[in-house]
Amino acid sequence: MMQQNSILFTHSYFLRFDPKQWALGQPYPPLGTLYAAALMRKNWFRVSLFDTMFATRPEEVEAALSMQKPDFFVVYDDGFNYLTKMCLTNMREAAFTMCKLAKAEGCKVIVCSSDSTDCYQKYLDEGADFVIIGEGEITLLELVQVISKGETDYTAIPGLAYKDNDKVVKTSGRPVLRDLDSLPFPAWDLVDIPQYRQSWLKHAGYFSLNMSTTRGCPFKCNWCAKPIYGNRYNSRSPENVVDEIKMMKGWYDMDHIWFCDDIFGLKPGWVQEFARLIKKERIKIRFKIQSRADLLVEEDAVKALAEAGCEIAWIGAESGSQKILDAMDKGTRVEQIHTSTMLMKQHGIKPSFFIQFGYPGEVKEDISQTIDMINELLPFEIGISVSYPLPGTVFYERVKADLKNKTNWTDSDEMALMFRNTFPPTYYKQLHRYVHQNYHQHLAKNSLMQLFKKPFNANMASVKKAFSVLYYTPAVIIEKYKLNRLEKAL
Repeated sequence: MMQQNSILFTHSYFLRFDPKQWALGQPYPPLGTLYAAALMRKNWFRVSLFDTMFATRPEEVEAALSMQKPDFFVVYDDGFNYLTKMCLTNMREAAFTMCKLAKAEGCKVIVCSSDSTDCYQKYLDEGADFVIIGEGEITLLELVQVISKGETDYTAIPGLAYKDNDKVVKTSGRPVLRDLDSLPFPAWDLVDIPQYRQSWLKHAGYFSLNMSTTRGCPFKCNWCAKPIYGNRYNSRSPENVVDEIKMMKGWYDMDHIWFCDDIFGLKPGWVQEFARLIKKERIKIRFKIQSRADLLVEEDAVKALAEAGCEIAWIGAESGSQKILDAMDKGTRVEQIHTSTMLMKQHGIKPSFFIQFGYPGEVKEDISQTIDMINELLPFEIGISVSYPLPGTVFYERVKADLKNKTNWTDSDEMALMFRNTFPPTYYKQLHRYVHQNYHQHLAKNSLMQLFKKPFNANMASVKKAFSVLYYTPAVIIEKYKLNRLEKAL
């Protein structure tokens, strides 16, 4: 008999609650949520979505609850998006509010997220009936099927936390899904795509959507939390991915894709086959990926990425100090950052760096080495953060005693250093400002040099960038002065 129980899905990321990201105006739909909704619909549950991305406050969910009258209310966060993995307190409080409102309407409330996996007790105390621990699709399906049959024994369902007579029960862990091709494509039709398109066109001038080709990461960086997909690395087939791209291009005609995998194309030969299929199907698409320096030191892989349409590759460069990379258990060498950057530039891919300051043991020499690396390699973009301890990591355990009352940022731009280190938090905030201005000054100097070398290749954008050196040079002097003053005050 077909199931007719209804599920209202939502997620806890409110773009408006994250001022930096709201100003950027480049939101991505909650991909993880859409995967779960697609699987539930395939199994005959009626599904709907309250997308919090553009919502003003969590109480807006009341209208969706009233209209849908769901049996189940599922807060299912997008475990592919690094912003949700940051476990921001603004979003946590919003999730608590929605759980309570749904509970008051008589729904069974289920939560699946990085934050709830780490802090399931808090969510159970704030209105959730069940918290899914780790990867959620199969656990959610088994749970709602059992509840729909009127059964009340959940102990045989792996990957759950719930309360039984005020005692928290945690079932055995669930292995991650290996056959990713077995999942239906995400339920894109639940999303107001025109709203996303409008925001992208307004702020970026093109429209991008997100896709995932893999789950998990086998590398062991000791500051990286992996509460959802873990250390196993499982991949969709290139054929399956290309089929989805063709479908999405037909439906939404996006200009660009963000492949939001932790590590794109790690499986040997995967990128080359993907590039072959893209060419065979005559698909024209630009995309950006996240990878590692040591995976982009072979020219055939970089060339295949470029041929497939890769425009930007973000790598976790983290530091220009080998001492710090080793302390992080990063498994990469500074020389590999140099090699991969040069290779990407040669093949027309824009290398971009994630940089992390404030890791325990970092001193001024390490910071200087990182700044020198940025200035020498001149990546297309840099994303700077300070070390952020997340539960479940070796790094978190090292600094846990220093965290006291504050263990999470409020929004993604807070940049608060929450443990004792070589320099105080004010220093790292100023360092962030200085490094950005210094980086832009070096970009401007490079553009000015190119302008003198090849004046006939100039256009309005390149001239403007070259002469921005007039702004950035004094700005760097001022920010450096402030940084030195903070350093001397220690």
